[in-house]
Amino acid sequence: MKKNIKSLAIAMIAVAGIMCISNTVKAQDDMSADKMKNSSSKMKMKDDKMKMKMDMAEMKSWPMSSQMAAKEMMDKYGKPDEATPTMLVWNNNGVWKRTIVSKEESTHNFPKMHKDCMEQCINYRVSPEKFTELGKFDGSINVDRTQGTISARCDKEENNLLALNLAYDIITGTKTVEEARKAYGENIMNAMKGNKGEYMKKLMFSSNMSAPDPDVMTIGM
Repeated sequence: MKKNIKSLAIAMIAVAGIMCISNTVKAQDDMSADKMKNSSSKMKMKDDKMKMKMDMAEMKSWPMSSQMAAKEMMDKYGKPDEATPTMLVWNNNGVWKRTIVSKEESTHNFPKMHKDCMEQCINYRVSPEKFTELGKFDGSINVDRTQGTISARCDKEENNLLALNLAYDIITGTKTVEEARKAYGENIMNAMKGNKGEYMKKLMFSSNMSAPDPDVMTIGM
């Protein structure tokens, strides 16, 4: 009987030892996996930074406004989802459905001379009756009725936010075109003095995730 108890005790000690070794090995494996994961993450971040530096180097032939817009977006949202010799594209970055920074820039004199080179788009259905008013407000506001999107094209994200927030005020009847144009200029002047208003910090309304307007058929086929 004593012999059996002794044998059982030895067996239990052996099992405990095996379990202890197994747990130690597992812990070491987990630590190794974590280290590999962290190392991989750091390598990816390093690769992304290198890729962004390469992208910026390749953009030396771009106008300065486009380079600055691209750097702003890379610093905030990381490397673009798509890149060509003439544009960089981010999809679903922040509040935006799409951000496009273009090599091609357009001179825009409202409210002061600058270069439009970055278009940022959201889902939002705009009534066709408001198209003319939006065009009078800002020529760099674009509405795609079929896709159900509205976008602003400027040189900085904060200016695009301002333009779309004021466009929303026009759409909802909160401001007239003249009031919106005046507010735009005042906001830009205040920002130049270091006092950015709320309209330049965030989108003040909710975009509609499903806003297409397919129109109606006028001929039968």
